[in-house]
Amino acid sequence: MRRQILVPRRSVMPILLACLAVTAAAPSLGARPVPAAPATVTIVMGTVRDDAGRGLGGVAVTTQPGSARATSAPDGLYVLSVPRSADVVPVLLTARHPGYEQAEVRVVLRGDTVHADIRLRPNARTVPDRTVAASAAAVDSHDGSGTSARTRGRPETRVSSPGQPSVAESGPAQGRIIARGIPVRAGRPPNVVVGGSGDGYRRRREPGNTEAYDPIRENEFRSPRVAALSTFSVDVDRASYTNVRRFLSNGALPPKDAVRLEELVNYFPYDDAAPRGGDVPLRITTEVAPAPWNSSHDLVRIALRARDVDMRSAPANNLVFLVDVSGSMAGPTRLPLVKQSLALLVNQMREHDRIAIVVYAGSAGLVLPSTSGEHKSQILSALQRLEAGGSTAGGAGLRLAYDVASQHFIRGGNNRVILCTDGDFNVGVSSDGEMVSLIEQRRHEGSFLTILGFGMGNYKDAKLEKLSGAGNGNYGYVDDLLEARKMLVTEMGGTLLTVAKDVKLQVEFNPRRVQAYRLLGYEDRLLRDEDFANDAKDAGDVGAGHTVTALYEIVRSGVPLDVTVPGVDPLRYQQRAAGSDSDELLHVAMRYKSPDGEQSRLVTHPVRAARDGARPSESMRFASAVAGFGMLLRRSPNAGSLAWRDVIALARGAQGRDDDGYRAEFVRLAEMAAELDRKLARRE
Repeated sequence: MRRQILVPRRSVMPILLACLAVTAAAPSLGARPVPAAPATVTIVMGTVRDDAGRGLGGVAVTTQPGSARATSAPDGLYVLSVPRSADVVPVLLTARHPGYEQAEVRVVLRGDTVHADIRLRPNARTVPDRTVAASAAAVDSHDGSGTSARTRGRPETRVSSPGQPSVAESGPAQGRIIARGIPVRAGRPPNVVVGGSGDGYRRRREPGNTEAYDPIRENEFRSPRVAALSTFSVDVDRASYTNVRRFLSNGALPPKDAVRLEELVNYFPYDDAAPRGGDVPLRITTEVAPAPWNSSHDLVRIALRARDVDMRSAPANNLVFLVDVSGSMAGPTRLPLVKQSLALLVNQMREHDRIAIVVYAGSAGLVLPSTSGEHKSQILSALQRLEAGGSTAGGAGLRLAYDVASQHFIRGGNNRVILCTDGDFNVGVSSDGEMVSLIEQRRHEGSFLTILGFGMGNYKDAKLEKLSGAGNGNYGYVDDLLEARKMLVTEMGGTLLTVAKDVKLQVEFNPRRVQAYRLLGYEDRLLRDEDFANDAKDAGDVGAGHTVTALYEIVRSGVPLDVTVPGVDPLRYQQRAAGSDSDELLHVAMRYKSPDGEQSRLVTHPVRAARDGARPSESMRFASAVAGFGMLLRRSPNAGSLAWRDVIALARGAQGRDDDGYRAEFVRLAEMAAELDRKLARRE
């Protein structure tokens, strides 16, 4: 017997709507449920200020909804990692601090980074008890001077007074200050004293400063009749540029040995032609133009452009974050900046990517086993738990990181250890030779090495450069979160995905057309000529989308020789080389291997003189400006008639399309260097 259920008329509509909702939410019969969109992370950062515009430390900043929480640094800077869905979602930031009224700011989680400044007003019933550091408008004579400003959407940063933590030690140097009207990145190097009265600059080494740079002996001019070949390993490291920027941004000229010309020039992208199909991952482009510092000399630009790779369809990543959590990494510009930087990279990972976290201090440990990139919250949580303390056992950490990478090795994938450190190893295997040997032994397993340098005062540039060169790797210096974003997000393919390894260049000069030449930079990348065809000899690696530039200064035949060229007595048995009557100036040969290959391939490219009256390309002009900038910083005897005004004018005229502002920033740094150099000259 069928039962009839009577429902009051007023209840029909709610029940019907509920049924429709359940039906819509339930998966169709026989169909797989649609998974929810994976959560990603947005970095929310900004500065908390009081009514006077001064940075306010110790402020608790939280999100609603969600439970992200951060405490602002002494300069007011805060950084939050906020999970978000695939949709654009607004969240409410709440800031609380004793003696101040609660403040709320609504932000929209769009993209990987959002800036949101917060202003707190004093509670009328309470007078806040706090010590305020000197503002940037009134700086003691032992500090940098300038007024705070916002540039390109970055939060303001103030300069602290003596006895107070400097910006460099109190929070990640995200902001910019204006020093004498020139916007630069914030922070202050520990070995610099800047005269606040504007009467000059001097540099001294402060107690506890142990920064280390290997001496650089600049390449000299050579004669093709004595040395027809010039051979070197390609280098795509950029650490020197960001380190130089750190010094200049804080009111000091860098030590000359911190200036590596090739790393300055290669910091910038150039408009070179990409490889044309096929399986050759690199394309050679060359250009000849007058040298800006000597009109009777020519400058030859040799550029390698790597093929682009869509990172969304790139091979799977097997990444091991190797994080230095020793005592030397304490301070917001060190470990906290490491965590924020790696969080940006985690945000880019896909479901089939894997990430593990290894740490080392007095000993090494596995903090997070290899985990799918789908579980971003788990990875970020492990990152946020890291704390600094103890001595530094770098060797043990490297071994464990390589072991983890080997255990989860992805054949045909991108297997890489990412080492984040200041380079201050002091326990166990710690000497440069021992560390290099360890890395050389493990690189044959197929895992590459990326080194990200952090911190200042005890920063070991020389050590980190050696290690990256030994491990099929690259090396960068991270001075703020924006630089981390450039390396790990904007240029992630170039930083993390190698398309050609053991890349070498060998240039042969025609002695009938060239009477002298010198290679600008690459002093620590020089190879023996016989190493060029030796596939057992390790060399540099090039990442997806990277451009690599090498510059040669040449003195052509028929031009008065105005440089000293070491020679030898006439040889008895040598004959003139075949083809020396050619109109070629030089011949470029390149060898490279595929990322998983062991046999090199050869590509060649002849170079002829430029047509009379041909205007140098924008890339040539800007690269020569950066090279000149480096030579002036190094006080190179080869700088000829070059002056700072020439560098600035040349760079301004070659800015071109500069969407990210890198070239405009270079112009400002050159202006800073010119001002610092003038003041130093007056003091001397």
